[in-house]
Formats: sequence, structure tokens, C-alpha cells
Amino acid sequence: MTFEELYRQEWGQVVATLIRVTGDWELAEECAQEAFAAALQRWPDDGVPDKPGAWLTTTARNRAIDWLRREAVGAAKLQQIAALGLEPSEPAYDVPDDRLRLMFTCCHPALAMEARVALTLRTLAGLSTAEIARAFLVPETTMSKRLTRAKHKIQHAGIPYRVPPAHLLPERTPAVLAVLYLLFNEGYSDVVRSQLSSEAIRLARLLVQLMPDEPEAAGLLALMLLHDSRRDTRLAPDGALITLEEQDRAHWDHNQIQEAVDLLDAALRRADVGPYQIQAAIAACHATAPTAADTDWTQIAALYAQLPQTPVVALNRAVAIGMADGPAVGLRVVDELAAGPLTGYHLLPATRADFLRRLHRPAEAATAYREALALAATEAERLYLQKRLHEVSVRS
Repeated sequence: MTFEELYRQEWGQVVATLIRVTGDWELAEECAQEAFAAALQRWPDDGVPDKPGAWLTTTARNRAIDWLRREAVGAAKLQQIAALGLEPSEPAYDVPDDRLRLMFTCCHPALAMEARVALTLRTLAGLSTAEIARAFLVPETTMSKRLTRAKHKIQHAGIPYRVPPAHLLPERTPAVLAVLYLLFNEGYSDVVRSQLSSEAIRLARLLVQLMPDEPEAAGLLALMLLHDSRRDTRLAPDGALITLEEQDRAHWDHNQIQEAVDLLDAALRRADVGPYQIQAAIAACHATAPTAADTDWTQIAALYAQLPQTPVVALNRAVAIGMADGPAVGLRVVDELAAGPLTGYHLLPATRADFLRRLHRPAEAATAYREALALAATEAERLYLQKRLHEVSVRS
């Protein structure tokens, strides 16, 4: 495991644990940073400890104790921090994991939804401002301002670092679910950081246990399991993206698919359908189709129509319409989106290119593939688009 991977894996736990014990957000992050800096300096010579997370937490704790001593903090608080790792007595409704505790803390109703999600991703997952901005499809400067405003609001409004009581948990659940899904997607789109997806699934399982009557929590877990079931078939040996249509379905994790379908069915029986359940139903349409040709694209288009019509959802619905009614119809719908907020989003020209390819218009498809290639964010996507560009260029 590289140091970068270790950082992604351990950062959230170290920060969350320190925040729980010290009650000081800035101090927790600063001490965690110092602990990772110390590890980067010492481990090349001393070797990585058997329990690197414990080493990092202990080092960060010691930094916190030193700082608090300099600030003349009371002896009782120092004793509590020195005993870090021993769980204090907490009410039965509390979240059974430091990272989930911090998620609910970050998702205070006084903060705007986007600020809650962004702040939690920064604090828990250690994502950079640029990475969070990419997840939100906004400029880095915009995201930096949002994070700064959120921290200032927490400081000046006196928002407490604690888990809300049971009756207040549901109002914070949507933001926690959004955090988990963005965390999952950040790892799903990057092989090196796949542990983020595993962590999101682990936390989602805990959330389902904590809130068994919340169907959207089960829907999100089902959605992530369905996507994750295809992980090993998404990339070619050269690292290029393999589209859903071309993936080897025999190598999908069918046990995981069945678990997800069972979760989704149980959630839907509650007759309280939300967007994560709908997205999971879409993913289930793909996952349970024996072949790509058997995919019920009409049903998928209908399901997309039930979701809030964000620009990305509208584009995905256009894809489903094109697959159900033909590429010419799909292309018309995509072209209607071209002048909107998806300008600069690589999947818009990539989708146009695919419909043009299916319509046997290779020269136009090549132009669209070049546009998508210039905008693509990952190497896997670039390799895939280069292959498609080569194919249509040979034909034109």
C-alpha cells in the first residue's frame, strides 16, 4: 500500500476520533496533518508499523495533548484525551462509528446542503478542494469559498460537535446519504482509490443497521452494491474504460447483485420511494438483464423521468431514450441539452459521438469524440475515447 492510499484509508478515522475527543475541528485536522507528516518522515527508515492507523492516531493525540497543555486546558480534558480509544458512555441512539458520528455532525441543518456534503468529504475522506469541486461540477475557487464559509458558520454559530438525538436523525439523513454516494463515486472512478468505495459501502451498511426503517438508506446501499458488482469488468487490460454494453456479465458479482435486489425490494415495499431507490432500480435493470440486448431501456427511461431533472439526469435519460427509440431520437434530445449547463461536461459530446457512430456518421462522430477527449477527466475515459475516435476515423 502506498502512502497516498494509506492517507485516504486512515485520514477520516484519525480526524473523526480526535474531533470526538477534543471537540475542536481545526485542532483535530492540524494534529492529523502533523501525524501524517511525521509518518512520511519516519516510516521510510523505521518501516510501516503493524497498525499504522493506531500509530497515526496516537501521534495525533500526543500533538493535541501538547497543544492543549500549552493552552492550559483543564486536567479533566487532558485525561480524557490521554485515554483516547476508550469509548465514553453514550446514549443508545448514537452512531456506532466515529466517521458516521462526524457525518451527522457536519450535516447540521444550519448549513446549506452542498456545504454539508463538501465539508464532510474534506474532513472525513481527506479529498482535496479540487477533487470535491470535480464531484460537484463547479470551479475549484467556488468550492474553496463554500468550505471556508461552512467552517466560519460552524465557528460563529456555535454548532456543536455531537450526534443529534434519534428524533433529529432523519432530517440530516439526505446529506449523509449524499456524502456516502459521492465518496463511493470518488473511489469508483479511480482504481488507485477504490478503498473509498469500500469505505462508503461499509458506512452505508452501518447506516442501514442504525436506521432500518429508512428506505432511502437501503436504496443507496443497493445502488452502490449494484455498481460495485461490475467493478472488475469496467477496465480493459490497457486501462481503457469498458462500457456497460461491452462488459463480460459472467464476471459480475451475482451474489452481490442478488443482495442488492433483495435490499431494494424490501425498501420499495415500504411505498416511500426516493431518488436512491429509483437509481437502484435503474441499476438493477442493467444488472439483471442476461445480455445487453435484453436491457429494458423503455423502463429505464421511465425511471429516469421520475428523478429530479438535473442536467446529468437529463443526459442519462436521453441515452435511455436513444437506446429505446433509436439513435436519431436520442441525438435530438441530446442536442437540446447542448446549450445548457452541461457545456464543458465530457459526457455530453461523448454521448453525441456515440449516437452519431450508431447512425453511421463517422466524420461528425470523430469531431464529437475529439471534443469529449479534450474534456475527459480520467485516463481510463481518455483511452476509451481514443479507441472510439480511431474506429470512426478509419471509417470516414
